[in-house]
Amino acid sequence: MNDTLLAYDLGTGGNKASLHDADGRLLSAVFVPYDTEYPHAGWHEQRPEAWWDSVVRSTHQLLATGTADPRSIRALAISGHSLGCVPLDAAGRLLRASTPIWSDKRATVQAARFFERVDPERWYRLTGNGFPAAHYTVFKILWYRDCEPEMFARLHQVIGTKDYVNYRLTGRVATDPSYASGCGVYDLQAWDYSDDLLAAAGLPRSILPEIVPSTAILGTLTPEAAEALRLPRRIPVACGGVDNSCMALGARNIAEGRTYASLGSSMWIAASSRQPLLEATAKPYVFTHVIPGMFTSAVAIFSGGTSLRWVRDHLCLNLVAQAQAENRDPYELMTALAAQSPPGARNLLFNPSLAGGSSLEPSANIRGALLGLDLGHTQADVIRAVLEGVALNLRIALDELRRLGHVGREMVVVGGASRSSLWRQILADALEVEIVKTTVGQEAGSLGAAAVAAVACGLWNDFGRIDQLHQPEATARPDPAAVRVYREILPNFAQARLDQARLGDRLAHGVEGRCAEPGTGGGASPQFMEP
Repeated sequence: MNDTLLAYDLGTGGNKASLHDADGRLLSAVFVPYDTEYPHAGWHEQRPEAWWDSVVRSTHQLLATGTADPRSIRALAISGHSLGCVPLDAAGRLLRASTPIWSDKRATVQAARFFERVDPERWYRLTGNGFPAAHYTVFKILWYRDCEPEMFARLHQVIGTKDYVNYRLTGRVATDPSYASGCGVYDLQAWDYSDDLLAAAGLPRSILPEIVPSTAILGTLTPEAAEALRLPRRIPVACGGVDNSCMALGARNIAEGRTYASLGSSMWIAASSRQPLLEATAKPYVFTHVIPGMFTSAVAIFSGGTSLRWVRDHLCLNLVAQAQAENRDPYELMTALAAQSPPGARNLLFNPSLAGGSSLEPSANIRGALLGLDLGHTQADVIRAVLEGVALNLRIALDELRRLGHVGREMVVVGGASRSSLWRQILADALEVEIVKTTVGQEAGSLGAAAVAAVACGLWNDFGRIDQLHQPEATARPDPAAVRVYREILPNFAQARLDQARLGDRLAHGVEGRCAEPGTGGGASPQFMEP
């Protein structure tokens, strides 16, 4: 019976469970989606029980493929989306049915009050937390304190997404350096929580989980978890890592200066290095790597694949219906239609800031827009403009990393959108780099988690085997004619970003950071509030 590894990639849109052989090669994978709730402006929540349910269901579906005997699984590990804020009481019970995820920015008031005591640039250089501050866990905890004091009085610890699932798997509460580095009070150089920042927030160190290496074994499956998953109890569970760092590992960012682009729900371009890449203007956001002693530094846009999904769900229902009738992927039909529109989408611009602005943007209040729309534009133009708008926003991100001198002329792309040959070509033309799709593709996060499990259980001595798993499948090279078009568009796109940011500031009503009015939803479900 050959050894296998079980990985979970807990993303924004759902969980992917995958089995890998002892060398890390993918054997099979299944995906189970879950919903994000938007109860108020700036609130983005998911249900931790939905994460657990997706892990259970995906495991059952994976085992049903018959790819491997459950007894062959040597270890498992999770890659989880960042900046989670799951409140537990002293008995380990969940205190809120829905909890803020990484894109939630309700805590603007709490962040502003914190920076009355702490210099924001010093905070950034200490933590590397380059997203708009309200996204980070510590400020969401302060929002709990200010807006849900009864729940906060019972709160014992706050943990992240994959750490909650690990807790359900093993009964142990812990995190790793990569996930901890997104909490808002983590000192990158010390590889530990900052007592000074915790004091400034007025929070005890004990409210955050202990930090152990990503490859540390937290324990084996509890009887309850083994029964729910239909797996042997003896399977060890590694601590795992944050999605950014697991994806960096799976995208072969295992050496100084390597870069990759992640093309998923959100999109980012990242470089790995022995020192964090910190710059006060663009504010690359930094996570500690799952590889000890390394960091992954990135510049991102919050709504990449989700922009195209929004267009699919609201502007392309005809193509969705056609895809269902023909048993095809609606994105395949959308991109085929977009290919009929020329580069530049006939002067139609799209700003992809549907989820608000990252640190890259002029304002966190920036919102998305179609600009220059007229009666002559078609559905094909709209879809192409969305693909191009995401690519042009990534070009601005790439130029910021170029200023730091850590970007080559070739870039590996991973994530779901890397499957689209049209989008890869648009990226090559807009970014003016060679875009390389390898055999890993959208499995990078899963591969990173599987590699952590492999090192944790002793199957691998280190992460060097990752390189052997990447074999080039396709390369998109910049087309000179399209490059000229995007060079002409870029200044107009950049100006539109400034205008949209100013408009977003005027449209913002200041509701973020406030507490919800009674009866408006978003609070803890009654079943979690009972002692």
